[in-house]
Amino acid sequence: MKSPFEMTPEAMTSFGYKIVDEIVKHYASVNQKKPVSKASRTEMDAVFLQEAPEESMPAEDVLRFVMKNVIPNSNISIHPKSFSFVPSPSNFISTMADTLATGFNIFSGGWMLAPAAAELEIVTMNWLLKIFHFPVKQGGGIFTSGGSMANLTALATARRIKCDTNFSDAIIYLSDQAHSSNIKAIRILGFQKEQIRIIPTDNEFKISINKLKNEIAKDKLQGKKPFCIIATAGTTNTGSVDPLDAISHICEQENLWFHIDAAYGGAAILSEKGKIALKGIEKADSLTVDPHKWFFQPYEIGCLLVKDKSWLSYTFSEKPEYLKDIEGNESEINFYDYGIQLTRRFRALKFYMSIKTFGLQAFRKAISYNIDLAEQTENYLRNSSKWEVISSANLAIINFRFHPLTYQFDEKKLDELNQKISARMMESKEALLVTTILQNRIVIRMCLINPNTTFEHVKESLEQCEVFGEEIINS
Repeated sequence: MKSPFEMTPEAMTSFGYKIVDEIVKHYASVNQKKPVSKASRTEMDAVFLQEAPEESMPAEDVLRFVMKNVIPNSNISIHPKSFSFVPSPSNFISTMADTLATGFNIFSGGWMLAPAAAELEIVTMNWLLKIFHFPVKQGGGIFTSGGSMANLTALATARRIKCDTNFSDAIIYLSDQAHSSNIKAIRILGFQKEQIRIIPTDNEFKISINKLKNEIAKDKLQGKKPFCIIATAGTTNTGSVDPLDAISHICEQENLWFHIDAAYGGAAILSEKGKIALKGIEKADSLTVDPHKWFFQPYEIGCLLVKDKSWLSYTFSEKPEYLKDIEGNESEINFYDYGIQLTRRFRALKFYMSIKTFGLQAFRKAISYNIDLAEQTENYLRNSSKWEVISSANLAIINFRFHPLTYQFDEKKLDELNQKISARMMESKEALLVTTILQNRIVIRMCLINPNTTFEHVKESLEQCEVFGEEIINS
């Protein structure tokens, strides 16, 4: 039969151009838009909730509906006033590269089905291994959907290498500022709550080395088996980096797996200040990095690097009969042997094309600018009588709260005030600016990794917060 999905070349060209035009228009006009979108489930149901249609309708009509109802009801992650969570500023070259990878529907699991895709993943992985001073010949890695899957892959590998099949007494250590994806991964892997040690952090939100050592010693005395420490290089809350050199020394002494979750902060190694902050990152056994954060890639692309690529194949390789014909030789890597997914999209292409197009120097420049911008913001806040810095600028993240010197507010009042300021800002849709909690205090957090964000964007948002703050106080 003739495929019911077939379109003429002319129709495909016309439709494709319409989509590209919309994307270009979005990039060109993003500064004129508001970054925040808000809608209730009831409102969304009223627009979208309907049965799947049996009959066709013109593709242009569907596109118009999507552009009217879907896109405007999504926050704009590339907006210069998207300050919260970890924005994904992205770039147009990678966006188009993703379109290519999807358009040609390239399977990036095995060498035989797409040797160029596998080769580009090897090449870009080697670039990353060199950037982080991992051994290129022995080391390896894999692109994943994001940091959550990279951490899961890393911890599954650590368990396999250090514990084999018996992990009932195994103990894993991480700080109270570690990303929640690590706890989720630990739970998925079958560890019990009693096998997890959450180590308190110090006043700079870095893991306490003394408390970490005490916990390891206590567990050994009780007959437990410490097997892994998870350090964080760029915590989501504050951008803090755990003392990597000190942790690596403990891991070496105690024969523990050293995993570093650098999903957020890893890319900072391209800058001079970031390189200093990340000292010791090369000593990890496994390292998570998220290119869809500070490598300016569109969602979704995470990455796991390991010191020895054979650890991944030993952990994940399976040889079912239906894959026998595509095993290839040892140099022809099948990336489905390196991780959880068999079917994998061609994530390496966008990373490859953007690095080739812009060069690493552009990435270094953007990251250095982001770090300096956060430090400039900190300086502005410290010289204001209305703001209090709670956590200094670290890897382009800063935390602060509205605390005018003219008022003697207690902690509860300050918490309420700053929560309301954030809510008012979100209601205005002028900036994506939400709170977090540090040392039991509600604070406002800014993550400034967008190279299109200027200090004027920051200042405008802070001044708007001040207006909201005064209005709340006087209401």
